[in-house]
Amino acid sequence: MMFLLAVLCVFYIWSSATLTGGLGSTANTIPRKTVPISSNGGRLFREEGVWNYTTMLLREDLNMLILGAREAIFALDLDDITVKKAMVNWPVAKDEQTACSNKGKDATNDCKNYIRILHERNDDRMYVCGTKAFAPTCDYMSYTDGSLTLEGKQEDGKGKCPFDPSQRYTSEMVDGVLYSATSMNFMGSELVMMRSSEESIRTEFSSTWLNEPHFIHMAHIREGELNSEGDDDKVYLFFSETAVEYDSYTKMDVSRVARVCKGDLGGQRTLQRKWTSFLKARLDCPVPNNNLPLLVQDVFHLCPGDWTTCVFYAVFNPQLDSSQYSAVCAYKIEDIKTVFSKGKFKAPVTVETSFVKWVMYSGDVPDPRPGACIDNHAREMGFTKSLELPDKTLQFIKDKPLMDQAVKASGEKPLLVKRGAAFTRIVVATATALDGTSHQVMFIGTKSGSVLKAVNYDGEMVIMEEIQLFGPSEPVKILRLSNTKLYVGSDVGVVQLSINECGRYHTCLDCVLARDPYCGWDLNADQCSTLNSTHRASTVIQSLSFGYASQCPQIDDSKSVSISFFHGNTVKLWCQPYSNLAQVQWQLNGLPIKASNTFQILSDSLMIINASADTSGRYTCSSVERNYNTQHVAYDLKMWSASRTTALLHDIKEKENTLVAIVVVVSLILTILVIWNLYKGHFPLPFCHRRENSCEQSLYENQPREYKIASSTVNLNSNNNHVNNSSSRETDRLSTTVGSSGLITLKYIDDESEI
Repeated sequence: MMFLLAVLCVFYIWSSATLTGGLGSTANTIPRKTVPISSNGGRLFREEGVWNYTTMLLREDLNMLILGAREAIFALDLDDITVKKAMVNWPVAKDEQTACSNKGKDATNDCKNYIRILHERNDDRMYVCGTKAFAPTCDYMSYTDGSLTLEGKQEDGKGKCPFDPSQRYTSEMVDGVLYSATSMNFMGSELVMMRSSEESIRTEFSSTWLNEPHFIHMAHIREGELNSEGDDDKVYLFFSETAVEYDSYTKMDVSRVARVCKGDLGGQRTLQRKWTSFLKARLDCPVPNNNLPLLVQDVFHLCPGDWTTCVFYAVFNPQLDSSQYSAVCAYKIEDIKTVFSKGKFKAPVTVETSFVKWVMYSGDVPDPRPGACIDNHAREMGFTKSLELPDKTLQFIKDKPLMDQAVKASGEKPLLVKRGAAFTRIVVATATALDGTSHQVMFIGTKSGSVLKAVNYDGEMVIMEEIQLFGPSEPVKILRLSNTKLYVGSDVGVVQLSINECGRYHTCLDCVLARDPYCGWDLNADQCSTLNSTHRASTVIQSLSFGYASQCPQIDDSKSVSISFFHGNTVKLWCQPYSNLAQVQWQLNGLPIKASNTFQILSDSLMIINASADTSGRYTCSSVERNYNTQHVAYDLKMWSASRTTALLHDIKEKENTLVAIVVVVSLILTILVIWNLYKGHFPLPFCHRRENSCEQSLYENQPREYKIASSTVNLNSNNNHVNNSSSRETDRLSTTVGSSGLITLKYIDDESEI
């Protein structure tokens, strides 16, 4: 009976909520379209209590992603990062943390071991470095028998790994030798670019060489291979620093690219154990209406063929928060090489005894050329290594490492300029279209925790999608690319995405107009499919340069959703366009709707304020993109008439009366049961003993007996509902229970039998 009452009460509440909801002020009809991470094949990895997932090493030979975090290193499956193959902890000892804290650093955050360097060595081991409570330390790590193991060699990490976990740094392993750009002291004031070989080579401690730099990216380019000039491999460094060449009352930063030669051994007398090939030049990424140059934030290099085809893709942010534009610029390796090998130098000139002005150097340049690698020309002059270079050449490069000419962006303009969340990271993949052409697809991380997917078609930039991966306050801090997978890291976790997921495009128009080079509309399968070598132009529709979708089959858009509303309601009609490039158009009975006090046109919906009979009719939502019109949804809105409202209220009243009557009847039944239970407590029934063939009136028989109800759903005498009288011991054992069937069964039991 109690079960029946509960069901009736739930039904009553549901009925009241349902009927009352129909009279509410806002009616949401269709939920807006969302694209979750899972629809892109997304997977998330994070470990409880672990933060700062910002260092990655792709081990495709082991099919693993080696992930460095705070005081932990993980080995994750490259195909599914939620599968953790191994893990090793590298914490800070208590005395190390105390020493760090005593130097004024935050014991909770700063005085930890943040993994900052992960590189594969030639011997299949890995080289790993961490900040180790402002005492950078490096070690060797191996993966064997399903376990990650640190060898415990504990090498000094000064000049290899930053002291401060928040400081920008970069590094590159070149043929088993570590090149790094970071600080060499606790205060972070001695910033260098260094090679950690047996005879380490580094930059000078001079503002002429590096002036408060922020290191960004390092890349090894094998220019020595198939080089007709007999040139050497180069290691390029991208960074920003305070400019010395501009006359300014305030400090102004600029973006730079520098390079050194792989075979550089330093000088014999001048520049001993210092780079003799260090040259730097300004990076130009012109964005209109910006008074200050944008600063480089990340760089990715892509080499489709040999080294001459290499292109550096860089993301830039404004120096001041007042500007909200970020940009992507591309730089060809040949253009950078031309500036360094043929460009003019800048030289400092003292003006009025105290002011130094940097101007273009117009004097004689020594031979061999300062900053040049040992090439065929140097060998012809008798110089086979940098230790043999003349002091005149070395002194020139020591005083004048800055080039006068800036490195221009490809096409002398950005590939992409976007207002909004600042860009933080970039990687670039090559996609082959249906017609065999190659396109570079850029994946750009933002400060607001999202990733943009964009491609440039003959100067026209198309942003295909933006995927929100983390919270708006969690910036993307690292991007890595492996085959068709993208790995995105932040302080709170790592997300794995598929870069060629086409299932999110639901219609032919949506698929073709997206202009995604990985996708095409398969006429046979009637779906947007990822292109492969088996697809043919006769059965697949793809138009990247122009977005022609005229071959798409027509879609029946005659179906609509019927909605009824009361006078004065606010009605919200959802409409999510397939593309962020599309313009939404609303119509009422075939006529365009304009924004007014009654109609509010939002990006994903139409709000009808104070709806009335005049707002009834057929609403259609369409989007127009590249002159193609797509109808997304149609609504038939009808206002409730007075007669329908009266009938509805009458129906509500009848239902309420019926429910009230049922509740009263059930309450009476329960009251009778309670009275019956109390009656039995004061006037017990006789207990009959089958063995003695007699009935006793007393409740104090030696043989214990009790009345029982044949169900165990609800016990009315439990939970302090016992009857208080002189025979409490026996009546405490008296129970009445209402079964799920609503039937009551009474039975009493003695020691041996049940009646």
